[in-house]
Amino acid sequence: MEAVATTNTLLQLNLKHDAFLEVRKNAFAFLEKAGLPAPKAEEYKFTPITRVLEKNFSSLQPEGNTGKINVSQFIIDALQAERIVFVNGVFDASLSSVSAETIHIQTLSSVQDKNIISKVGSLAKSNTDSFVALNTATFQDGLFIEVKANHKIEKPIIIHHVADASSGKVVTATRNLIWVDENASVTVIEKYDAVGGAVFSSHVNEVFVAKQGSFTYKLIQNDIGERYQFTHTVIHQQNTSHVNCFALCLNGKLIRNNLHLLLDGEHIDSHMYGLYLLNNDTLADNHTVVDHMKPNSISNELYKGVMDGNAKGVFNGKIFVRQDAQKTNAFQSNRNILLSDTAGVNTKPQLEIWADDVKCSHGCTSGQLDEEALFYLQARGISKASAKALLLYAFAGEVIEKIENETIRKYIDGLVAERLNQHF
Repeated sequence: MEAVATTNTLLQLNLKHDAFLEVRKNAFAFLEKAGLPAPKAEEYKFTPITRVLEKNFSSLQPEGNTGKINVSQFIIDALQAERIVFVNGVFDASLSSVSAETIHIQTLSSVQDKNIISKVGSLAKSNTDSFVALNTATFQDGLFIEVKANHKIEKPIIIHHVADASSGKVVTATRNLIWVDENASVTVIEKYDAVGGAVFSSHVNEVFVAKQGSFTYKLIQNDIGERYQFTHTVIHQQNTSHVNCFALCLNGKLIRNNLHLLLDGEHIDSHMYGLYLLNNDTLADNHTVVDHMKPNSISNELYKGVMDGNAKGVFNGKIFVRQDAQKTNAFQSNRNILLSDTAGVNTKPQLEIWADDVKCSHGCTSGQLDEEALFYLQARGISKASAKALLLYAFAGEVIEKIENETIRKYIDGLVAERLNQHF
């Protein structure tokens, strides 16, 4: 075993010797030089994740037993899906079931194919983010998923990331490498649940979508435990491909989600939707990047947030339109509602355009519920609490309705309704 020595005790890590040793070494080297983000680091200035982790964890080396939690409590009963389960970062074959013959799925720990190994770290580069480097250096396991050309996978693949910290603090690091071949289609859902004490989880997705491929991604974060989480997803798209992403954040202590789309082709269609309903002292930070690299493509982004109590929301969305990306249509919107004087949001939409024949727009709003609308509903016999819940439900519904899968849409709709009913 090798170790990286840094002045930050969190980074006293052991280097794992496996097929990914070289990419791990490069990640360690970057970490040793850069460390974790300082309080004034531009990309993390509203999210003091390093300070929070120092306070709650002695090391970020993955640790914790496999857990004995009853995973069935986190299953979406009505959903017909290919199911994969990780408990405390460890793949559990006994709880997983995949029946589709046109999907190639194997754990990263079992991969020996050099072509697959070489792809790890090719999209999510360690030198761009210290937490990506941390994950690359320490990931325990993960999945390689390939959807064969010309196949449409009818059932979604749902990956359950379950953390059982009932016997002590848990640190996990997992990642996925996903290939969607030409004219193939698949939906991947990642659902995070935790019980017990403090959990820090880092997770990275690298997704390659080939010509005419279709990839739908859903992220559900509704931990009842004490979750500190970093996720980083990079999706590379080729000509005429389609990507649809949705992120829901309801619970957790501190959550940082990075979502990067690389539109490296023409006639690409990309959509990004997010909904964060936060209360208590939850902090959720969504950073997105859409990089238009070639002409004649469309991207559309809508993130909405509701903050109550001492909750804090952060949204930072960047759109790049490269010089060759003429005829680009790119739209971005972030809207927020604050329900208490102590809740807060920091939002920063950004556009960088080097092409001259484009249609691009971005904007953000932050405010409170419409008092006139509240008065209108109350004047018709609806209580103030019910009126607030109705307005918030309608606010969230614009994002929820973008979910194509009816079962998932109803499930998320139920989670949102339950949150609003609990609040009022």
